[in-house]
Amino acid sequence: MAYAVYSLGAVSILLAYYTIKRISTSLTNHKISTANNCEDPPKLPQPERILGFHLLREQFQASKSYTWLSTFQQRFESYGDTFSCIVLGKPWICTIEPENVKAILATNFKDYGVADGRDDAFAPLLGHGGIFTTDGKGWEHSRALIRPCFTRDQISDLESLEHHVSRLIGLLPKDKTIVDLQPLFFNLTMDSATEFLFGESVNSLLDNDTSRQGFATQFDYAQAFMVKRYRLGKLGRWFRNKKFDDACKMTQEFVDKYVQKAVESQQNPEFKQGSSEKERYVFLDELAKKTPDQDQLRTEVLNILLAGRDTTASLLSNTFHILAQRPDIWSKLRDEVDVLQGVKPTYETLKNLKYVKYIMNEALRLYPVIPANSRFALRPTILPTGGGPSGTSPIFVAAGTAVFYQPFAMHRRIDVFGADAKEFRPDRWETLRPGWAYLPFNGGPRICLGQQFALTEAGYTIVRFAQEFKSLEFKGSEWKERLGLSLASLDGVKVSLVSTH
Repeated sequence: MAYAVYSLGAVSILLAYYTIKRISTSLTNHKISTANNCEDPPKLPQPERILGFHLLREQFQASKSYTWLSTFQQRFESYGDTFSCIVLGKPWICTIEPENVKAILATNFKDYGVADGRDDAFAPLLGHGGIFTTDGKGWEHSRALIRPCFTRDQISDLESLEHHVSRLIGLLPKDKTIVDLQPLFFNLTMDSATEFLFGESVNSLLDNDTSRQGFATQFDYAQAFMVKRYRLGKLGRWFRNKKFDDACKMTQEFVDKYVQKAVESQQNPEFKQGSSEKERYVFLDELAKKTPDQDQLRTEVLNILLAGRDTTASLLSNTFHILAQRPDIWSKLRDEVDVLQGVKPTYETLKNLKYVKYIMNEALRLYPVIPANSRFALRPTILPTGGGPSGTSPIFVAAGTAVFYQPFAMHRRIDVFGADAKEFRPDRWETLRPGWAYLPFNGGPRICLGQQFALTEAGYTIVRFAQEFKSLEFKGSEWKERLGLSLASLDGVKVSLVSTH
């Protein structure tokens, strides 16, 4: 009897505590909202706004039909540039307002985090605590560790990149035989990224099967399943897959060999002495100068590989999907590249090819490699616009609210990019300065550290193709989204090419 009384008393105290805490939080939120003249954004029509299962089901159906991005774009067109919804019982605010995106990523950066479930979902492959899965001091430490390794001198060294690009070009048929460029672009960027990171390429463009090529295969599978885990949210941790576990184990063991070598070379400097060759830059070696923690080194290198390899390959794939259908643009591109007179571009000459830059800008506008993203409010905060009947009032964002922004839809705003916003027109970039309405590599303190590396690699590859092929013809189907960690073409990039030689 006494136990029952004590138990009832404990439950009552807990209920009272949480009730008081909830009332206090509500009063604080109301005070902040009122002080900032906040109004609610429009609500996305939902049959019920308690759990939001109907919306979740719609999203799964859109994903299966490869229309997830366009479905959300249609919602913005129908219900406004900012609206709220409920997904799995959690409040979400969805926006493509540039000022709101600026507030999320820059102005109120410390009010938002990324790590709600991301670290747990990514940990089996990447490990805990990498630059893309952490917030606060952990993220600051990772960024401070990595940033100095992306120097201009390393980005501008194109000798290694030429080796891989020329190998790719050598594999391509020159007699109009149809070839799918997309998997080759993913192999190209895997090869160049691993050479930059580890000092050795996995050579996935070669036909012979080696343990290093096995790494590329296992890494691809692991990251694809990792994305599925993340999209399942908290349910993902209970979704087991032995093939995924084995792929993660093999990937980490492969990287660990290079990590151990880098750490040992720092602890034993004489290990590198005696070589008459010019010492090549190796990202992992530079990282090992800053920390001997092998777990962190593996985590950070895998984070960079994950981001750097896929984003560049996706940019190249989407670009060539368009170029193959636009002989007018290909011809203009080749005219600009002709100023090099067949000489391979240097970093400086590449920077001076404006039309190449316009083409990449336009490809990143219509097909941003990271087409959607989200943040989670760490504390009560404010979005500057999107609320009230006029859609111009500030919006109060309670702690724990998810905020979703979609560059894919934002980059198609007619009021920013013109009536032809859905058309591919590189020349618009001669005068266009869209500010925060254009977000190819994120923005604010978390802006992509490797963006210049990616643009240099993609630009160089485009130029070399323009030098080697006088024409390319599209042999594929209409573009549909293949949405993994980055955005690519579902049907690949099937083309036929005619050599200039």
